[in-house]
Amino acid sequence: MRLTELACVLVLAACGAEQQPVVAEAPEVIPATRDETHGKHLFLKFCYQCHPGGSQGLGPALDDKSLAEAAIRTQIRAGVGSMPAFGKDWLSDDQVAEIAEYVTTLHKASPARTAYR
Repeated sequence: MRLTELACVLVLAACGAEQQPVVAEAPEVIPATRDETHGKHLFLKFCYQCHPGGSQGLGPALDDKSLAEAAIRTQIRAGVGSMPAFGKDWLSDDQVAEIAEYVTTLHKASPARTAYR
């Protein structure tokens, strides 16, 4: 009988403890310039769905690559692989430049420019 009681206690203890999943969250980049601030807003609107926080999602990670802003602008305009092209009917040249500037900050963000929520 003692073994049965112990088994019941263990089962009930395991069932009662609700485990919360641990979700790792990347640090948020604090934009340093006005263009980076606009770029972040545009990134969240147009890019975040496939590149969440600059990390890999449906699209590849952007925060682990060092690309020139000109290359990023070209990729945004022309599209690469399954990435759609964003023509001038979607984004102006200035907006593309602001997104490119923000994406470069994702790669080179120092601890002083990140904030944990």
